[in-house]
Amino acid sequence: MPDPFSLSVIVPVWMEATGVTDTLRALQPIRARGHEVIVVDGGSSDRTVELARPLCDRVVMSEKGRALQMNAGAASANGDLLLFLHADTRLPANTLEHLASFVHSRRAWGRFDVRLSGERLLFRLIAWFMNQRSRLTGICTGDQAMFVRRDTFEVLGGFKLIPLMEDVEFSRRLCLVSRPFCIKEPVVTDSRRWQKHGAWRTIFLMWQLRWRYWRGESPESLAQTYRSDVRNASK
Repeated sequence: MPDPFSLSVIVPVWMEATGVTDTLRALQPIRARGHEVIVVDGGSSDRTVELARPLCDRVVMSEKGRALQMNAGAASANGDLLLFLHADTRLPANTLEHLASFVHSRRAWGRFDVRLSGERLLFRLIAWFMNQRSRLTGICTGDQAMFVRRDTFEVLGGFKLIPLMEDVEFSRRLCLVSRPFCIKEPVVTDSRRWQKHGAWRTIFLMWQLRWRYWRGESPESLAQTYRSDVRNASK
């Protein structure tokens, strides 16, 4: 039987030539069921676009910026359900069955639990806290593959064009419409960011940024802190 919804998976990318092929190959079963995958490139100078074209329904070109790119993908989408997927995140095999349950619910949006790749116990602990925090607060981060009904997305005006915390900000507005539909089966997010910059350092940075955001500091200021910390960690 056909799925009771039409899905658009929107994947914002920038300089993802090393991994975009694997990301999009994992989405081919979704395309085979009649749904679409849209890649939104933020001006990559590597082979990202070339590699993506044969494995998606279309590539949309955009200025760099995750909020900008996700809004551009949504504007070109045909689905009545939009799912925003980071390029380093993999959906579970039965994603469409979970989304069918969501569609029959009264919720306006939702997200998956998350699991970090790798076998370190610390990564399991980090993911557990991320999922519990999200379940308690209703706030979703981009790693959790947020999905939203198209009409709700359009009424709320999509993602705010800010350089950081666009997922948290949008979650706050979505929570005014409904609590999220939480899917316990996790998406798997690459732990390379945590490994590259150090797990504890990354935990501290993320919590610091969120705390400052809740205190009212501007996303522009937080983005400067984030970029500075990443540069220092890479030295």
